[in-house]
Amino acid sequence: MYQIVPVAPGEQQMAGGAGGSPMKKKLSREGRPLVAAGILGCVLVVAAVVAWCYYSASLRKAQLLKAELLELDKDGFVIHNQAGAVIFSMNFRSGTLDLDSCSKERNILSCSRSGSGKLNFFIQTVRLKDTVMCYRVRWEELQSKRLVEHAMAYNDSHWYGGAETATQHWPIRMQGEEEPQPFITSDVYSNRNAFGGILERYWLSSNATAIKINDSVPFHLGWSEKDRTLRFQARYEDSPFRPPEGQQALPELSYRVCVGSDVTSIHKYMVRRYFPKPIKVPSPEVFKQPVWSTWALHKTAVTQEKLLRYASDITKYGFTCSHLELDDRYTADYGEFDFDPQKFPNASGMFDKLREDGFQVSLWTHPFINYDSINFGVAVEKGLFVREPSGELPALVRWWNGIGGILDFTNPEAREWYSSHLRMIKTRYDVTSFKFDAGETSYLPRQFSTHVPLSDPSTFTRRYTEMAIPFSERAELRVGYQSQDISCFFRIIDRDSVWGYELGLKSIIPTVLTISILGYQFVLPDMIGGNAYPNRTAAGLDGKNVLPDRELYIRWLELSAFMPAMQFSIPPWAYDNEVVQIALKFTGLHETLVAPRVLELAGKVLDTGDPIIRPLWWIAKDDEAAYKIDSQFLIGDDLMVAPVLEPGKQERDIYLPAGRWRSYKGEHFDKGPMYLTDYPVDLDEIAFFTWVH
Repeated sequence: MYQIVPVAPGEQQMAGGAGGSPMKKKLSREGRPLVAAGILGCVLVVAAVVAWCYYSASLRKAQLLKAELLELDKDGFVIHNQAGAVIFSMNFRSGTLDLDSCSKERNILSCSRSGSGKLNFFIQTVRLKDTVMCYRVRWEELQSKRLVEHAMAYNDSHWYGGAETATQHWPIRMQGEEEPQPFITSDVYSNRNAFGGILERYWLSSNATAIKINDSVPFHLGWSEKDRTLRFQARYEDSPFRPPEGQQALPELSYRVCVGSDVTSIHKYMVRRYFPKPIKVPSPEVFKQPVWSTWALHKTAVTQEKLLRYASDITKYGFTCSHLELDDRYTADYGEFDFDPQKFPNASGMFDKLREDGFQVSLWTHPFINYDSINFGVAVEKGLFVREPSGELPALVRWWNGIGGILDFTNPEAREWYSSHLRMIKTRYDVTSFKFDAGETSYLPRQFSTHVPLSDPSTFTRRYTEMAIPFSERAELRVGYQSQDISCFFRIIDRDSVWGYELGLKSIIPTVLTISILGYQFVLPDMIGGNAYPNRTAAGLDGKNVLPDRELYIRWLELSAFMPAMQFSIPPWAYDNEVVQIALKFTGLHETLVAPRVLELAGKVLDTGDPIIRPLWWIAKDDEAAYKIDSQFLIGDDLMVAPVLEPGKQERDIYLPAGRWRSYKGEHFDKGPMYLTDYPVDLDEIAFFTWVH
């Protein structure tokens, strides 16, 4: 029986006579102490005046170094809330201000010198509305070419945002001591310590503060678990960032800190002001019906026969399909745009058959052309590749399928060449769209040159995402940087078939919440059960790991049913009939219960940018417990989901924020906030609750 546990809700002056001369000597001797006392009095008066002047100057300086709720000193600044508590603090790690060089004019506090020389420093206060105060901060070195670093303290609050990571926690949990690294898109499947393929220079705090690093900053991020700080650093030395052409490599760290009344409202403000929005909602069919991919099931061994059998089985077992996704590898060599005749002897006939059976098909694509492809020489001749720093030779890069060149998407000719080949294969076979793989800057050479010079390497990621625009109705990307206005689906990086936080089942909710906070709402949560990679798959009861563990697969399926879109590869019938029946139940529940809500919210994203998948604190703004929960989420404001994410469990603890809730079993709870301890959830169930108005 589960249990309901309520939550428990600062010397007198002497007169001189006019006596005669006989007394003169005596008076002279006796008057000496009085003269000394007078001099001492004068000194004390002067000292008092000087002290008062100094005190007055200090008061004026103290007033000078305040701006609204912000206080500046030589080592950093703090921001208070209306009650006087410190809610944000930043420490200047790379230098100190010379306060004698500081001045204040209206709402701008500026300083012209640091301990190491001239600089341009200012904090501009901007009151944007009654409930939002923003501070524009800029530290620009004018002499030193070394780095600028500021360290932001946690201030006993919880932080969210930044980047997709391999081990994802919600809120952010920085472990160990990490020197600042380039904050650029990377493949975190192959490099587990890097920043991921979807990232933005934006963080949000439960203290109702948010920070956005400016685009112009050569930005590096580090942290200290011991000091409980995030380290924001600007530098060009030993860095892939480059100063804009014609400018000196003088580092500049600039950012905006905004303070609001609560965490939800300040996030809404930041998204509306600083993030681009999608211009349309992708295909409703992808929100309603599952995508079926060949990847986890067949890997690179996919053939025409296997694809047709896969499609036939989808129909045979009674499942719906938004589209089939033909993944790696259907071409003879990487960098080609037609079917390998050995593996797909009658591609046109195959597409006719699939179309006749009601299937649409999308194809896998990527930015690489391997050196053994017939297109490699064409791309070299046309100058389509990213080049060596000299700009004369194409740069060779290593990726997971070999060695080749990477197309330069800053070059209009390369963009048109790539797009024209996609259009050609789309037209020839009536392909519905493409899965755009890779795109991270980690696949660029350490030193490189592009047609349009890149100050920020992650701009390459943005240019790659733009290639999906013509196909966005059903297109899929796995990278994003300032790409929120690319109106397609964004897939989180490949998951391993394991339970834990490192690319496992437990990482899905924290990752989806994180990229949602970064402005990416049309989310594909990757394939149900993970990718079944050898040595990265939890063994089943039989001790084998050819398939993902059966229980893991079922729990993964249940969670995916409450995500914006579902994606299968390992099919339910690879297990047994019970798994097939559970899968049919949850694909049906997704289509009837989840998809209508998601589509309604997706339409609102175009105007607001608000998340579809939301953290519990979205509706529980002052609830400390809600800030820390990483295994529950909301769809909109009124549907809360609590999946089982532990092996061998058919119960879990569930947190209900304040309000009236009705469970999927019909129970009513209206005395929240509360914990439901050991709430029973059978293997073929997922706990979800509807907020009752």
